[in-house]
Amino acid sequence: MRCAIIIPAWSPEDIFPAKTAAVQINYWEPLGTLYVATAIKNAGHEVKFFNGAFMTHQQIMADLKGFRPRFVGLYSTTFGWDKANKTASDIKKIFNDVFIAVGGPYPVAIKGACLKEADDIDAVVTGEGEITVVELLARLDEDRSLSKVHGIAYKINGNIKENRARKLIGNLDSLPFPLRAFLGDSDKCVPAPAAYRKTPVALVITSRGCDRKCIFCFQIDKTRQSKIRYRSIDNVLDEIEICLDQGYREIKFIDDTLCADYKRALALAEGIVERQLDFTWFASAVVNQVDEPLLRAFKKAGCWAILFGAESGVQKNLNAIKKGITLKQTRKAVSTAKKAGLTVFTSFIFGIPGETFEDGLKTIEFACDLNPHFANFHALTPFPGCELYDHADKYGSVSSNLADYTYQGAAFVPQTMSREQIVRLRQTAFRQFYSRPLFILRQIARLRNLHDARAAFTGLKSLIWIWTGKDLFGKKSDMETSFVSSVKVE
Repeated sequence: MRCAIIIPAWSPEDIFPAKTAAVQINYWEPLGTLYVATAIKNAGHEVKFFNGAFMTHQQIMADLKGFRPRFVGLYSTTFGWDKANKTASDIKKIFNDVFIAVGGPYPVAIKGACLKEADDIDAVVTGEGEITVVELLARLDEDRSLSKVHGIAYKINGNIKENRARKLIGNLDSLPFPLRAFLGDSDKCVPAPAAYRKTPVALVITSRGCDRKCIFCFQIDKTRQSKIRYRSIDNVLDEIEICLDQGYREIKFIDDTLCADYKRALALAEGIVERQLDFTWFASAVVNQVDEPLLRAFKKAGCWAILFGAESGVQKNLNAIKKGITLKQTRKAVSTAKKAGLTVFTSFIFGIPGETFEDGLKTIEFACDLNPHFANFHALTPFPGCELYDHADKYGSVSSNLADYTYQGAAFVPQTMSREQIVRLRQTAFRQFYSRPLFILRQIARLRNLHDARAAFTGLKSLIWIWTGKDLFGKKSDMETSFVSSVKVE
């Protein structure tokens, strides 16, 4: 069957303020979509991949006319749902007999409810797409009923039927490595300028799931089993070797909790050294899951940077989001990582339930005192399916505008703060953190090559806009955004 896998067209300005998008945007490899496209191809189907990060909507439609697919798989985030819906509608205007399924974080979270507002989407894939979509295609190819395909919701005779959830894949080593050839030019997919050292950059995930309890994060695993599923270390190293053979020079590990299993994380670093794999890499970790021996092992294996989710400088706020860490642990992790020679990134969020504006100012003070190499300051975003979204009336109010669900648009406002205060805190935080003489001098000292110089120049331009732009992180649509005590997407 001829299959088109599509990420609808989008632009950086859909997510970030236009003046700072250049320093914030991440053109990551769409790893989850690649896994599904690879599984479809391995099942014997003809597959064409359309990446809307680098194609306009018009270009996608024009190419589809020539390809003439029988099946279209659309990817959708929460903020991109309207684009996915429009893409489906425009495709059906061209091919009214094509079968369109949608997957991604938003459909997985709300399942069959998507179909109530999407006239031109025929099915929703609600999890484990590598198996579910292949089974779905086999049924379509044989013109058989979809009633036995676990992990989908679909339309039949004008009604919406939601099938049984698919069992989670137990052996992740059974999955084929994602075919990055679908992406074309590998140099297009890069993190933000300061968040990589070498190109091309490949994304690798060594596990699926998260056993943390943060109220703002949705994980499909949490609704079925509270544990992490791991790939074997050899399987991960084999994929890395393939990436290096294809010319990739840096790896970004995107596990939610790479260090949740301490011995496994150490074994990964040791395996890289034993196989003499030459590449730089970037990882994320929870602050209470690392220590100096592990971080030094990371450094020895080529790790140059690590991201910690610090989230807040006020302990009661960390407790409110069930982060499971302390300020003391954050200080120790950042200090230890710097001691090990790693570049440290930290993320913070404003708009936590119960947080006040004064708490936000304390978080800014904490971030500056913590002195990581880089810090990002987000608005708390309660994605559909997470505890905060499902019980919003308990904590505050959520936006009914899905375009706000980007970490930028203050999609949630606690009862103790206003939307305007969250926006003001973000701008104040970026101003204070990146205007410190200590930060500026350190950046100058770190300049080693043309890439470093370009990243620094891009950051400087953004800093100027942060200082001169009034309400830089607000959107024109903000005034039109409505908030309700609890939004249920039905």
